[in-house]
Amino acid sequence: MANLITEKIFRFNLPDGKKKERIDLFLANSIENATRTRIQKLIEAGYVTVNAKVIKSNYKVAPRDYIEVSIPVSPRPEFPEPEDIPIEVVFEDEYIIIVNKGPGMAVHPSLGNYSGTLVHALLHHTQKLSAANTPGRPGIVHRIDKDTSGLVIVAKDNYTHSHLASQFSRHTIDREYQAIVWGLPDADSGTIDTYICRSKKDRKKFTASVDEGKRAITHYEVLQRFEFASLVKLKLKTGRTHQIRVHMAHIGHPVFGDAFYGGRAVIYGSQLPKIKQRVANLLDVVQRQALHAKTLGFVHPVTKEHLIFDSRLPKDMQYLLDEISSTYKEDYDTDI
Repeated sequence: MANLITEKIFRFNLPDGKKKERIDLFLANSIENATRTRIQKLIEAGYVTVNAKVIKSNYKVAPRDYIEVSIPVSPRPEFPEPEDIPIEVVFEDEYIIIVNKGPGMAVHPSLGNYSGTLVHALLHHTQKLSAANTPGRPGIVHRIDKDTSGLVIVAKDNYTHSHLASQFSRHTIDREYQAIVWGLPDADSGTIDTYICRSKKDRKKFTASVDEGKRAITHYEVLQRFEFASLVKLKLKTGRTHQIRVHMAHIGHPVFGDAFYGGRAVIYGSQLPKIKQRVANLLDVVQRQALHAKTLGFVHPVTKEHLIFDSRLPKDMQYLLDEISSTYKEDYDTDI
C-alpha cells in the first residue's frame, strides 16, 4: 500500500544577492498555485518558519535566510500510482512518447489534481519514464494547461530528458498552437512582445507588463475571420505560464471560452441577432479555453532526426469552428 502524506514541505535557501521583499509576496511567487492570502493564513497558523523561527507576514526576507513552508493537504499517495486512463499516443520509440492530451487532464499531479493526470496514465502505459524531475512528474519535459489540449513530449530516460529540456531552454523547439479568439484582429499577423508577471489583483492569474516578470514573445497569424471570432495560429518563442492566453487578452482578443482571461463574455458582435443565446449555446459545448497545441517539432536526442508532429483539432473546438463558420456563411449569403 502506498505511503500517504498529509503535508507538503517547501524549503528555500536564499542566495547572498537576494533583494529584500515581504515573505508573503516571495512565497506567493515561488510556490505553484499559491496565493498571497493562502500564504498569510499559513504564516498566521505557524506553518512558515525563517531560520527555524515563526515570523509574521510583513517579515522581509534577506540573503542567507532558510525558509521552510509546511502546507497541510488531504491525505494522498506520496508518489503517483498507475491508473488505467486511455491516452492517444501519436508516436513512441525506445526514448520518447508523443501524446495528444485531451482537454480537462492535468499533465502532472498538483494542488487539486492528485489523480487522473497524464502522469498517472503514463505510469500505466509504460514502466520506463525519466526520473530527472521531482518524483511526482516522471517523464514530463514540459507541460500545457489542464484545459489546453494538444501535443506533449515525454522522456523515457534521463539522457533524453536532459537533451529535450535543453532544446526547450534554448527555444529551439517548434511549437504551433491554434486558438479561436474573440473579435477580428486588424493585422493579418504580428508579434506580441511583453513581460509576463503575476497579477497583483489575483495571484492565480498572470498579466502582461512593460518591465516586470519574464519576457514573453508570441507570433500570431490570422487564418480565418468570422462574425465575432477568428481562428489564429500562434508560435511561441518563449514558454511562460498562460502565455498565449495572457497575450491574446492583452491585445483585446481573449481566447474563446477562457474563464480566467475574459473569454466567456460577449465582447464582440453585440449587435448581432440573438448573439447572447448563440454564444451561451457554444459555451455549453466549449467549457474551456479554445486552445490546442497542434504542432510540435524538435531534434530527436538520440537519432538526431528533426521530427515534426501534427494533430487534429479536438471535437469541441472543431464543433465551435463549424458552427461559427456555417453561421457566418449563411449570413454572408443572405446579404448578397
